[in-house]
Amino acid sequence: MHDPDAGSASGDLVRFRHEFYRSLTRRADALFELAEAVLCAEGPVRSLPELSLLAVHRRGHGGLYAGLAHGRIDVDRLRDAIVAGPLPRASDGRIVLAVDVTCWFRPEAHTAPGRVMCHAYGRNRNQHLAIPGWPYSIVAALETGRSSWTAPLDIQRLAPGADAATVTAEQLRRVVTGLITRGHWQPGDPEILIVADAGYDGPRLAFQLADLPVAVLVRMRSDRVLRRSTPPHTPHTVGRPRRHGSEFVFGDPATWGDPDVAIDADTRLYGPALVRSWNRLHPRLTHRTAWTTHVGSLPILEGTVVRLQVDRLPSGAIPKPVWLWHSHVDLDTRMIDLLWQAFLRRFDIEHTFRLFKQTLGWTCPKLRTPEQADRWGWLVLAAYTQLRLARRLATDLRRPWEKPAPPGRLTPARVRRGFRNLRAQAGSPASAPKPTRPGPGRPPGHRNHRPAIRYDVHVVTSTSKKTKSSTPRPRRTG
Repeated sequence: MHDPDAGSASGDLVRFRHEFYRSLTRRADALFELAEAVLCAEGPVRSLPELSLLAVHRRGHGGLYAGLAHGRIDVDRLRDAIVAGPLPRASDGRIVLAVDVTCWFRPEAHTAPGRVMCHAYGRNRNQHLAIPGWPYSIVAALETGRSSWTAPLDIQRLAPGADAATVTAEQLRRVVTGLITRGHWQPGDPEILIVADAGYDGPRLAFQLADLPVAVLVRMRSDRVLRRSTPPHTPHTVGRPRRHGSEFVFGDPATWGDPDVAIDADTRLYGPALVRSWNRLHPRLTHRTAWTTHVGSLPILEGTVVRLQVDRLPSGAIPKPVWLWHSHVDLDTRMIDLLWQAFLRRFDIEHTFRLFKQTLGWTCPKLRTPEQADRWGWLVLAAYTQLRLARRLATDLRRPWEKPAPPGRLTPARVRRGFRNLRAQAGSPASAPKPTRPGPGRPPGHRNHRPAIRYDVHVVTSTSKKTKSSTPRPRRTG
């Protein structure tokens, strides 16, 4: 059966491939064919030199590493080409962006600069590890329905000492501005929804992006304490007017009161879901941490708090309630129902991270400099974008033990399995290699008298030693 969207999908794929090639300003042929080899390799990518043995990579392994070491990518042009393509949307037509940080662990790379201590979970339950590596912030557009597809739009490495909140705000501003420029959002459309996990300061992120048509939805820790709106001022009251109302303690149900919206839903993976929301709650900000340099009085950032309680988890663990904070107030039942479902879709970005690392081989190369790692990360992002654009064009080359999938419902790994057939139809803008001879290299018997410089791992230290209390108390501030 002919797919009416196949023609436009084929045109989008061809246009992106040519624009991707034009964004490679140096060593373009080597970098482009390296991305081709990632897409056409049989099985997961385990080693970069093995990619040079494929027929689509017409250059040797030396040209492969020379492209990563000395190549150049016009990141702005490549990012614009990615944003220009079709993007997934939520059920109500709005764009939902998820932002998260994933780490490229390099514990033994003592000669690689720019490493920081990255957070990781251990094999044991509730075990947290700190491993040296390169953290990367990725922004991806989410889609609705039962699917593991996302649309990664931007990738940025967090440099040592950089403020993660500021870097994330600048990255989101760059992506949202590109969406508006490309016509994905127009006046009158629903606001773009930004979904993030508990590691992000949602109120501060909403304050920094207040001039953009976005709304922020973040998960908050279960020990937070927010404040209600200021009660009406009583006449003839002595003293300064109050800025904050009564407390809303996440861990104390006695402070909650009656919810403004209550929803009883049913989910396929998590069973019955109880959703409750409370309107106009804000954190009590102080001139500390992120707000140290704020000039003037601190703002009152009111929002809506949503509590999500599910019956079960796919892993079998006991579920804990999830607390969400949304940057808008006075929301109706339909919007509250969309918010908690959008947050559950945020976990799709974890499937993208797993595909990047385990199938496309994002973290398998042993690169020396972070600039080479950035270059390789953009190549992997461009390769995944081609898989997404070829989603409706690929043929299902399923294994005998796999279930058949209808057109357009293939997973990214199964689309990659048949991409080598689509490559012949889309064409390649890369030129044929010129004959050359390898260099002489180091003369036999001569040692390397210029050893590589060893770099320390960047560690954020505290000026005061903190001891963990045996009786933890709720956080009194934002």
